Amino acid sequence: MKNYRNVTLAVVGLCLSLSFLASPVMAAEKDGIMMKDGKMTMMVDGKEITRMDRETILSNGAKVTMKGKMVTKDGKEIQMQEGQMVMMDGKMIEGGKGK
Repeated sequence: MKNYRNVTLAVVGLCLSLSFLASPVMAAEKDGIMMKDGKMTMMVDGKEITRMDRETILSNGAKVTMKGKMVTKDGKEIQMQEGQMVMMDGKMIEGGKGK
């Protein structure tokens, strides 16, 4: 009985610690730049914060221009389309699904 209680407490503790670790990651996954109404919009925690006012460099070295062009670190150019969003790590998503 004592062993069962220890295992249960360990599992509950593990679940709680994982939930605390997941929160900042999930918030960071909602930060990015979105093409909305033909304009580039900065998103934080999944909410529109402001229009983009300058070129932004992502954590993977890619650049996003105010006209919606993403230039990867190796020079490949990708023109963003309406509704597309690039996360701050460079991952492109569309309609809430990763590409």
